[in-house]
Amino acid sequence: MALVVPPPNDKKRVKVYELRHNDWFDRGTGFCTGRVVGDESKIYVESEDQPERTLLETRITKDDGYQKQQDTLIVWTESTGTDMALSFQEAEGCAAIWEFVSQVQQQLMHMAGPDDALSDDAMDNFSNPLALPRPELSNLDDIASLMRTVIATPQGRDSLSKLVISEDYIRKLVPIVTMAEDLESLDDLHHLCNIMKMLVLLNDTQIIEHVVTDDVVMGVVGALEYDPDFPTHKANHRRYLRDRSKFKEVVPIQDLAIKKKIHSTWRLLYLKDVVLARILDDPTFSVLNSLIFFNQVDIVSHLQGNTAFLEELFGIIDDPSAAHARKKDAVSFIQTCCAIAKNIQAPGRQTLYANFIQNGLLRVINFALLNGDSSIRVAGTDILVAMIDHDASMVRAYIFRSIQDNKRPLTDTLIELLLIEKDLGVKAQAADAIKVLLEPQQPPPPPNAETMARNSNNADFLSKVRSNAAPANPQIDSFIQNFYDNSASKLFRPLKDLEERRPIVNLTFQEVSLFQHLIEILMFLIRYHLFRSKIFIFQEGLPARIAQLLACQHKHLQLTALKFFRTCIGLQDDYYIQQMTKNFLFEPILNIVYNTMPRDNLLNSVCLELFEFVKRENVKAVIMHVVENYREKLEAISYVDTFQSLILRYDQMQGYNADAETTLFNQDQDGTSHRTSVNGNQRWHGVKEMDAAEEAYFNTSDDEDELANKKVASKRASLSNGVSPVARSLVDYPDDEEEPLEGNVGVKERVPIERMNAQAADENARSRIPVASTPPPERLSEKRRREEDDEEDELGKLSTTKRRSSSVSSISSGVSMGSNSGNVLRRKKGFISNGKESTGSNDKIKISLAGTTSADGEGK
Repeated sequence: MALVVPPPNDKKRVKVYELRHNDWFDRGTGFCTGRVVGDESKIYVESEDQPERTLLETRITKDDGYQKQQDTLIVWTESTGTDMALSFQEAEGCAAIWEFVSQVQQQLMHMAGPDDALSDDAMDNFSNPLALPRPELSNLDDIASLMRTVIATPQGRDSLSKLVISEDYIRKLVPIVTMAEDLESLDDLHHLCNIMKMLVLLNDTQIIEHVVTDDVVMGVVGALEYDPDFPTHKANHRRYLRDRSKFKEVVPIQDLAIKKKIHSTWRLLYLKDVVLARILDDPTFSVLNSLIFFNQVDIVSHLQGNTAFLEELFGIIDDPSAAHARKKDAVSFIQTCCAIAKNIQAPGRQTLYANFIQNGLLRVINFALLNGDSSIRVAGTDILVAMIDHDASMVRAYIFRSIQDNKRPLTDTLIELLLIEKDLGVKAQAADAIKVLLEPQQPPPPPNAETMARNSNNADFLSKVRSNAAPANPQIDSFIQNFYDNSASKLFRPLKDLEERRPIVNLTFQEVSLFQHLIEILMFLIRYHLFRSKIFIFQEGLPARIAQLLACQHKHLQLTALKFFRTCIGLQDDYYIQQMTKNFLFEPILNIVYNTMPRDNLLNSVCLELFEFVKRENVKAVIMHVVENYREKLEAISYVDTFQSLILRYDQMQGYNADAETTLFNQDQDGTSHRTSVNGNQRWHGVKEMDAAEEAYFNTSDDEDELANKKVASKRASLSNGVSPVARSLVDYPDDEEEPLEGNVGVKERVPIERMNAQAADENARSRIPVASTPPPERLSEKRRREEDDEEDELGKLSTTKRRSSSVSSISSGVSMGSNSGNVLRRKKGFISNGKESTGSNDKIKISLAGTTSADGEGK
């Protein structure tokens, strides 16, 4: 019958070890897999360097005694008696292979049946009967050697466990400890210590329970005091266990079995945590934890069901005649019960707290928190924290009832404890308890939820976020509102008092810890109570007081204050940002950057991260405030580019561009025009120069436009009024004998009006005008569309322009004004001046502004 066990899906990196001469030999590193081949389940390890080479191939049987040690080690004994081990690189790989091995062995045991197991045990006992020498001083060496040999195999361990239990062997070894101590035989005591270690590490529940009984435990721990690994030292375990003052019976426990379990549990804890802490392996550790857990469950179940016991226990706190020491013991006992309850199942823990509250647990907490004894306050805080961790709503309900009854709520007690307590641990627990009690049922909104909704112009976004949240509990809302109305001012009074304390120097450790906890509570309120906290924080002026702490000498307190401001900015709430800029709260943060630069410490890095966030998220209000008020300081911080980027971002928001110092029509000495930045603060670099192919394409006119181009060329020639090299009539009628126009058709010479006189029409002027290369003709349909828009602009230019460089426009018109961009695109042409300008000439050219042309003139 084939085994149906799913093997691990992927390979696990592992090292293979083999025990040779009491030393582990490394076979190599490879990849481990579990496979089912026919009716057999095997473990394969293929070499990492040589995949065709197999480092290990072993068949899993029910008798191999596989053991998992730590988290990454599996050890077993082959059928040949060789000890093997697999050391995995990752704990997940070890767990997968271990699960495969366990499933295979369980299925093998199920297939074999109980009769087969009994027969195997019977045959083992019959063929290899185990017998230990008599427990005497002279035989201790032989006993230790035989045990060391027997425990090497799983069968031997089982046989030894049965022998020790059946013959009560441990009880027979106890008197020998006293004899060896009387004889001061250190070697015998070392042998006894090794024997007790091996017996405890057999991992047998019956043996461990027998070890902690009243008549055996002292002998066992007495032998374990003489550890051969530390021959010159001796422990004092027996003196600690004999001290009866450790066991205090606040209320008499009548059940002897429960009392015995209490003593046994205490001894098991001592064995696990002290005596055997150095030598414990994982199986024994698990057995000890299991015994402790089940004992504690039995103890708690008995106590919570004993009504008379609980009434007497909690009555001690309310009894005015009870001694202070007895009240202290009662609080400590309740603290121990609550600590044990953390490890039991939820139903049992719920029943325990319900019974405790019914008998007055919260009165005990109030008594402990206000007590002058620091140990009682610590115990009371532990009880409260354990109770809040279990069910915070139960504590809130009690506080709400106190508020309704006009009694002092528990929150006020916690606030007072936080403010006056000198123990830093108690302060931390009180602060955590306050935060848990003030936590609403619904989770906080996602970061930047309001900003996301605003930026995305999605009015439904924030409503969807709020609708998905759990409905608010009116009781919790009333409880939180009462906190802001009556308790919050008292809680944050130390921060408000900083206004009268300038400068912030000579802070004690208790004050530093208090301010840290208060700031952390504020950050909690900001995240969870968006509306109430916003109003309260700025009504009390707390951000300004927290900003004062940025100048203190304690770096960790400065970091906590910076964390508060980083939280406010991270919310990107306009109200927080407005208050921070209004009160100039960025100045002390910049001072920290300025004073700590260029050191790469944590304080400096936190400040840089804050401003980097402002730059990355483009928080415009912060950028404008910082640059407008601290520009010189920002310019001085040059070891990082964050602040220079902020300045640049500010200049871009203001529309300032360093390159935009000239107007659109200004030119430098070389005649190169500067174009300013346009939409989006992006530089516009003009029209890309055409390559040869593009220019040839545009120079080739269509057949349907050739006639129109001829007409346009003759009209332009007529506008020159004698200046043109070839005089033409105003109207160019088609003539069959007319020669084709030359390459200069469509070129519009631009001549200043001042020089358009009769003298400029002579041959000398014409000879100085070079003929430009033919630009691409413009389509007539596009030209007509722009003529009416350009007419008024051309008239203005003719009357105002004094000196401009001569140029030839692209295509047909001299200046092409785009209606969308407003930029002038023109191709420059060189003109040679004739020396002096003729400004007083009475002869002026007559320009006929037809519906198809426009003229402009400029000269140099």
